[in-house]
Amino acid sequence: MKLPVLPPVAPMLAKSVSTIPAGASYEPKWDGFRSICFRDRDQVELGSRNERPLTRYFPELVAAATTELPARCVLDGEIVIATDHGLDFEALQQRVHPADSRVRMLAEHTPAAFIAFDLLALDDRDYTQRPFAERRAALVQALSGSGQSFHLTPATTDLPTAQRWFHEFEGAGLDGVVAKPLTLTYQPDKRVMFKIKHQRTADCVVAGYRVHRSADDTIGSLLLGLYTASGDLAPVGVIGAFPMATRRQLFAELQSLVTTFENHPWSGAAHGADERTPRKNETSRWNAGKDLSFVPLRPERVVEVRYDHMEGRRFRHTAQFNRWRPDRDPLSCTYAQLEQPRAFSLGDIVPGLDAGNA
Repeated sequence: MKLPVLPPVAPMLAKSVSTIPAGASYEPKWDGFRSICFRDRDQVELGSRNERPLTRYFPELVAAATTELPARCVLDGEIVIATDHGLDFEALQQRVHPADSRVRMLAEHTPAAFIAFDLLALDDRDYTQRPFAERRAALVQALSGSGQSFHLTPATTDLPTAQRWFHEFEGAGLDGVVAKPLTLTYQPDKRVMFKIKHQRTADCVVAGYRVHRSADDTIGSLLLGLYTASGDLAPVGVIGAFPMATRRQLFAELQSLVTTFENHPWSGAAHGADERTPRKNETSRWNAGKDLSFVPLRPERVVEVRYDHMEGRRFRHTAQFNRWRPDRDPLSCTYAQLEQPRAFSLGDIVPGLDAGNA
């Protein structure tokens, strides 16, 4: 490749803030794989947040880049998969697979899209030292003729519009708003943008724990569950950000609740268990050396956690500990307590971004 900005490039990052700041450019916060797309005529490379190439996992985007993008350009954006029910991050994760045949089958059946939100280079011009307002204007012009796979994210400088997006777009699977100062240059791997994400709380049942990698008598993470309308305890996520002293204390406290797998709701024979239910002697499909086995607990302890949004029946990201709830009956910890965003169409956010049209 002969571009003014060459791979690998670490994407510019955002720091979390509690409110949407004034005087910026605002965009929806997309929930996918962050990627920088490099195109030099017939050569296309998709970089990732950790600077490792994603190119082989998205052959449909590589092909589309050669017909939809300017001949020589570098774009920052997000790879997403659109469905009738919003963005599908789980389907996106399935694409990172060692078998090329499976990757190509999924590319045909669940095609991905690239949502562009910044411009690093165009032809022989390096835009990284130019203010964001100028980069945005050039990006809009560069993508004016893009097709079904590459899309321009909406943006506004109107704060009330950004506040409305924050609430409305969650119903399509987006998880907040990003604010960019108009004078901001592109700064790789620096947290110089701002992200505002939804924050909610839920009371969950502690159903098990994993030991810490450094000691067998220390908690690594707690496995959380919520009861369904039919009375099954469904896995909903984990919490794990505890000080080391708290991890040891929790290990001692929870020993009286340790039970057998046969008597646990996630035994595998339990009604309602699915492929995402934690298993005995489980290992990670993403990291063959990572042990995901857990110690089952009687579901008698309740914890209040903070979370941003759901992906299906689970927390999209790791939840955060808020407080213990000894006053709550575990059976009262159901999905009914969770706030349900009003459904919103992806096509109303980005025209053409609909299931099957990515």
